Parts: sequence; structure tokens; C-alpha cells
Amino acid sequence: MKLTQIGRTQKPHGIKGEINVSFLIAEYAEMDTDFYFLEIEGIPVPFFVEDFSFSTDTTARIKFADVDDEKIASRYKNLSVFLPSEMVENVQVADVSPWEFYIGYSVIDQSGNELGVITEVDEATINVLFLVEKGEEKLLIPATEDFIVAVDEINRRVEMNLPEGLFD
Repeated sequence: MKLTQIGRTQKPHGIKGEINVSFLIAEYAEMDTDFYFLEIEGIPVPFFVEDFSFSTDTTARIKFADVDDEKIASRYKNLSVFLPSEMVENVQVADVSPWEFYIGYSVIDQSGNELGVITEVDEATINVLFLVEKGEEKLLIPATEDFIVAVDEINRRVEMNLPEGLFD
């Protein structure tokens, strides 16, 4: 079965095992489904939905079956979320920012250091920013073609040449 990535898990919400999920586009969040696949160590594992509630148009809190507390839910943060391709191939997609393509990609700097994973794109100002998270650390990195050196779609990595002092 062919799968299509539709989002990424984030951190747990509350103590009942809910997990925040960021969908790539609002249309994926609106799909009515009883399950999602989470990619664990390269293997898609089905998780059945017990409860679903929207946070924004592209994020939701999802309670999966057998994930009953925060400790268990924390095992499933920062994972890719998939659905079977035939379920999403007919989704009518509204205009999407080209920068949202990079959500879920790892950012590698010019020294080969992994800075984290792009979890959101902030387009609230004229300067588009990637929100990059690694553990509890969060970075804002300008999303500009001038900084992007290479994109590895297979391994979902963006190599960037970032100016010195950007994070000081």
C-alpha cells in the first residue's frame, strides 16, 4: 500500500494521552478517517482515532486508542503522519505556501550539525520564518532561497548556509 505524508506529530497535550498533530494543509486535517499511520523507525504503524478536536485549521489534538497518558504519548512526538495515497489523491487543495513543503524536514547547517525539524512556517510578516524544534529548543530561521544550499527529498533534509551570529 502506498502512503502519503499528511502531517507530523508534535508534543503531547494534557495528561490523557492526546497528541498534537500538525497537518501539511487544512484539507488533510478535515478528512474523516478512523486511523492514521505513524512512521516509527521507518515503519508505518496504524493508530486508531478515539477522539479528534481542532486547535487551528491545520492542527488538531488526537487521542489514539491505547495511548492513555502523557508518558505513552511522549513516545510518539515528532513522527511523520501518513494516510493511504488513494484516500488523499482526490483532496481539493487550496493555495498552499511553497514553504509549507518543508514541514517535517530536518535542517542541517553548513557545519553538518542538525539544528532540528521544521514544525511550522510563519508567514505573518514579510519575512517568512521556519520554526525549527529540537527537543525543548526552538529556533526561528529565515526561509529564504539564499540560505538553502541543498534539499534531500528522500531523507527529508534541508541543508542551509546560515549567517554567523544568527542565533546570538
